[in-house]
Amino acid sequence: MSDRLCTVLLYSDDPQVRDRMRLAVGTRPAPGLQIEFVDASDYAGCIRLVDEYEIDLMLLDGEASPGGGLGIARQIKDDRDDAPPTCLVIARAADRWLAAYAEVDATLVHPLDPVTTGTTVAELLRSRAAA
Repeated sequence: MSDRLCTVLLYSDDPQVRDRMRLAVGTRPAPGLQIEFVDASDYAGCIRLVDEYEIDLMLLDGEASPGGGLGIARQIKDDRDDAPPTCLVIARAADRWLAAYAEVDATLVHPLDPVTTGTTVAELLRSRAAA
């Protein structure tokens, strides 16, 4: 059985946060899934990548500045009928209500736990494939 190649967009203004996201997800978060990453460090770059690539999942930093992942998630959900699943990484679990407002599909809390992150990403990617 060959692995399904999925493209995950990592968004944060901080390259170290993007690296931590990449490491927490890994290139094979579950059997049958292989990940390739594309990175964006600003709002315009994030939107450009969503427009130019077949993005299977967006992993967005809710603490990014000046354009936070929360606003990007909401913008893409509002503008696109085919918006990819979105996972928002937040600093405080209490901010999940903001993620609900942005209509994200899942949330993760800094610092990222690799087991939880990999499981969450795999579930989102499999649900997209099933749809």
